[in-house]
Amino acid sequence: MIRVRVVDDHALVREGLALILGAQPDIDVLGAHADGAGLLSALDPATDVVLLDLYLPGTDGIEVLHRVRGPKVVMLTTIGRASEIRRALAAGASGFVLKDSTGAELAAAVRAAHEGITAMSPAVAAALRAPAAEGVTPRERDVLLLLGRGLSNRDIAAELGLAERTVKVHVGNLLAKLQVESRTQAALLAEGILGNPAGTVPSG
Repeated sequence: MIRVRVVDDHALVREGLALILGAQPDIDVLGAHADGAGLLSALDPATDVVLLDLYLPGTDGIEVLHRVRGPKVVMLTTIGRASEIRRALAAGASGFVLKDSTGAELAAAVRAAHEGITAMSPAVAAALRAPAAEGVTPRERDVLLLLGRGLSNRDIAAELGLAERTVKVHVGNLLAKLQVESRTQAALLAEGILGNPAGTVPSG
């Protein structure tokens, strides 16, 4: 059983999310909280996944994310600003889902996070397209596509017939051009930039 907590300052949203997720046979909603303080005071080792609103009054969702230890955190958004989505990824978010996602999509995001897979709604990935992505070279696009499939540098090198150190250089260039801090974040952008059908990538 996956034990979940929901955080959203709008009562109808958090209660609706709690009802939708609670109806899943493998998900148990431990609590629905109106703010970060309520979540942090209730967190315990039993919590596996937190659905956390990106925008909260007072202490915003990213500040709360920094203080969560243990559970995976999936951010809830209605399409936030790209800079804030990147901040959340850098702070350790395990994915993003839209508040108007279907019950199946929400449940899939929770299950993915619990399994250590980063899930992102395609619309969020598209919002993260960096202007610098236009400067990505054809070879870097090849590398990015394989990053989006979760391949390691060694596997990418074998797939493309390159030296592993060359792939490492390409990955470094991609991180700079896409304005992200990790290969996981770059892989998440692959869907929005390349139309990669994969909606999830391994986290870490």
